[in-house]
Amino acid sequence: MDINDSVALVTGANRGLGRAFAQRLLERGARKVYAAARRPETVDLPGVEVLPLDITDPASVRAAAEAAPDVSLLINNAGISTGTDLVTGSLDAVRHELETNMFGHLGMIREFAPALARNGGGAIVNVLSAMSWFGGKGANAYHLTKAAAWAMTNGVRLELAEQGTLVTAVHLGLADTDMAAGWPVDKIAPTDLAEAVLDGVEAGSAEVLADQWSRDVKSRLALTPEELNAAMDRALAALMAA
Repeated sequence: MDINDSVALVTGANRGLGRAFAQRLLERGARKVYAAARRPETVDLPGVEVLPLDITDPASVRAAAEAAPDVSLLINNAGISTGTDLVTGSLDAVRHELETNMFGHLGMIREFAPALARNGGGAIVNVLSAMSWFGGKGANAYHLTKAAAWAMTNGVRLELAEQGTLVTAVHLGLADTDMAAGWPVDKIAPTDLAEAVLDGVEAGSAEVLADQWSRDVKSRLALTPEELNAAMDRALAALMAA
């Protein structure tokens, strides 16, 4: 699809990657950009149409779909990381991450799919992570939710193919946002991530591996679990030492 003259909705558009997506969409000629956020008063980007949206609240998602019936590009960006482990961490925190990172995205897709069909098919972008493919102590709830969201993305891609909707999975390592502020390593700039994703959408790509980290992880998926864990331990140690 062509970004120019598209009508896009970006979730979590008040900061970080979401704000970068909204800004780059405007710069690339999108006719309208809905900037959706749980706290709409924090959206500070000129030129967007602000929408209140809590992706974990079905009524809020339904209201957003009713307010934005002209959407041709849905960018599911909103997400959380609670730093929770699966065995010893809070099960409520694990559920909260799942409700946001997987069910929240799926709820958006279910509500907006009819509008996308009416508007020519359009495209959906799900912002996932290289942690769709590996875990780590202190982040296994996040790994679980991103792995589930990856599977969900692959499923809805098959289900929406008949209506002509492109479904693009985006994987990245770390972006230079508040969520990754505690990691003293190289990170992809939000504007670079947004540019790569929008290029991928225009090219009709089902998957965007946005940085070298995500490409490296994807290339190791044929390893055994033991080999993958060892490889990721080495890669993380090298990253932190750089």
